[in-house]
Amino acid sequence: MNYSEKVMDHFTNPRNVGEIENADGIGEVGNAKCGDIMKMYLKIDGDVITDVKFKTFGCGAAVATSSMATEMIKGKTINEVLKLTNKAVMEALDGLPPVKVHCSVLAEQAVKAALTDYYKKQGVDPEPIVGIIPDCEDCH
Repeated sequence: MNYSEKVMDHFTNPRNVGEIENADGIGEVGNAKCGDIMKMYLKIDGDVITDVKFKTFGCGAAVATSSMATEMIKGKTINEVLKLTNKAVMEALDGLPPVKVHCSVLAEQAVKAALTDYYKKQGVDPEPIVGIIPDCEDCH
């Protein structure tokens, strides 16, 4: 399988790996069946993502897309982050093989799941803001 240099870089040197204690939002997506599980932690101050960390159990593309997604949202406002698409993550990595596109979908979903958790903790209904996050089966 041919991966871009950027995918290989983010796989071998992933950014923002780890957990955030007392995170403002935590999102976990994927399942053991498809083999990729992503957990995203957000620290939010006002409406800015001040810190983001991830833990991913999965293939190289899953690690790379998680890493790139964290880089793309750090320092951004929630409104900017809500516009993050799997296509943007893929383009930032200079593309993914077709069989690995679902990894970028999971990265987008992990970010949105963490924002959903953040809104729930604030006592706000996340659905009108974040939308419904499909199950992993929907991304294959």
